[in-house]
Amino acid sequence: MLFKNITILDEDFNVRENMYVGTFGSRIRLISDKEPEYAEKYGEVYDGRDRLLMPGFYNAHGHSPMALMRGYGENLMLQDWLETRIFPFEARLDSNAVYWGTLLCMMESLRFGIVSTQDMYYFTSDMVRAVADSGAKNNISRSLTNFDGTPFEQMESVREMKDAVRNYHGAEEGRILIDASLHAEYTSDEQTARGLAAYAKEEGIRMHVHVSETKREHEECKGRRGGRTPVRYLADCGIFDVPATAAHCVWIEGEDYDILKEKGVTVATNPVSNLKLASGICDSAALLRAGIGLAVGTDSVASNNSLNFLEEIKTLALTGKIKAGDPTVITPRQALYAATRGGALAQGRTDCGLLAEGQKADLIVLDTSQPNMHPVHDMVNNIVYSAAGSDVVLTMADGKVLYKDGEYATIDKEKTVFETERAAKGILAQL
Repeated sequence: MLFKNITILDEDFNVRENMYVGTFGSRIRLISDKEPEYAEKYGEVYDGRDRLLMPGFYNAHGHSPMALMRGYGENLMLQDWLETRIFPFEARLDSNAVYWGTLLCMMESLRFGIVSTQDMYYFTSDMVRAVADSGAKNNISRSLTNFDGTPFEQMESVREMKDAVRNYHGAEEGRILIDASLHAEYTSDEQTARGLAAYAKEEGIRMHVHVSETKREHEECKGRRGGRTPVRYLADCGIFDVPATAAHCVWIEGEDYDILKEKGVTVATNPVSNLKLASGICDSAALLRAGIGLAVGTDSVASNNSLNFLEEIKTLALTGKIKAGDPTVITPRQALYAATRGGALAQGRTDCGLLAEGQKADLIVLDTSQPNMHPVHDMVNNIVYSAAGSDVVLTMADGKVLYKDGEYATIDKEKTVFETERAAKGILAQL
């Protein structure tokens, strides 16, 4: 595709007008302020008037099948939410429900400009099937918990994880990657954590783990582990000896920052979910000051209710300011970097997340003609603070247009909505 006369957000997150961007195959092949001599080789021409082209969004923490539980548990404390709503519903999930829930989540993701998600759940093969059908990208991990001391190698979840790594890691021309995942410190024992850390290191795969999401989780870990925080404990178990994404990190303290920096861990902050569950506010400004990688996640729509990533980016910037008590922290460019390049790096996708020649063509187009985008004193400010999810009018992954002007190239919208509703109602009928 050739984007013609379009405004772009370039690799330095500066705005450039009246540009030409050509994609060929899965990559960006041309960025120029002049029309290419052989424009026809790029195929379809996209008129860029009143449009802005930028990198797609990389959701650094999600639980996609939980789309089935959107709005199901509201105004509850976290433990009540989990024990009275989420866990009973999840106990009745099946392969069909997970497939359609994941596909619905991919459809919503594409609508809001998310090209890739870092997911943590189970029914791994069904998630892979849905993501493959959608054309999106995903780092899928089989979350491990262990409440009864089952030896690591005898855990059914470990067998599912190993099957996924063997069968799906690098599938769909690299669009699907399989990560390791320890659900959290408090949902497993030390032999499970150490066994998983050793396996991830042996296989050379990434790690995904919940860390210090709530004050209770953080403080009870210190009580169990001789004063060690979740970050310290997980580091001691080797969980951070491979590239890792630590979700939430709302209550980290002291040496936790040094450990995360030293180990090269990326923190996936989930501001909307954390606010909705009253878990607290991640100190994203302190993470950036410490030189820790920052990415943005939505968490599940069961605790967020939408995948509106522009809303998530704005909330990141606002909560960072209120946490620090300083309106100058978390600049718009820092927020956009976390949502794009920062998330791509968290997923190990080093050739993604920037609008630059040679990078994967994971791109989105925003409609800048809408009233909320005017006047333009600084377009970067407008993207972060003024843009709406509905302003996304095109989403492309690996050079393929998957969403454009309300239409999906790979997903049957009506069928997906129907099957998801049917699956959710079937589970509710059992409760």
